[in-house]
Amino acid sequence: MSTTLSGKSSANRPYEVVIIMHPDATLDEQKELFKKNKNTITTYKGTVNSVETWGKRTLATPIGKLRKAIYFHSTFEVDPSAVMELERTMRINDKVLRFMHTKLDERTPVAKHLEAFKKGLTETAQREKEREAKAQLRRQAAMQARMERDEE
Repeated sequence: MSTTLSGKSSANRPYEVVIIMHPDATLDEQKELFKKNKNTITTYKGTVNSVETWGKRTLATPIGKLRKAIYFHSTFEVDPSAVMELERTMRINDKVLRFMHTKLDERTPVAKHLEAFKKGLTETAQREKEREAKAQLRRQAAMQARMERDEE
């Protein structure tokens, strides 16, 4: 562990971030954001563990008039002061709609966090498929009932 001028110890800590970008953001704009973030992290002697694109998805609640956005998830290890700089640069980027940094448990390896996170995503996707299948069955039953009523 190193010590800063203020006497506080500083060490790289694990973080994850979810970033929601404007659906019209070009591939170059997306790459530029992550290049800038990676440069900030390396400037603070940190490392990027993963960057994943989830693609364009429907927002749970609209942001402004937008109903869709591009989602990203990333894990990295860096000094806590770097997170403030990352957040500052994302606040001034017009294409970033929302972001959230979360400090991960230092006692658990980042790979374990990623594994648990991906498992959660898979379970959520499965529940969503089941919900959609049930809704489809309800729609079919309602359509069938309407057709039977119309025949009478």
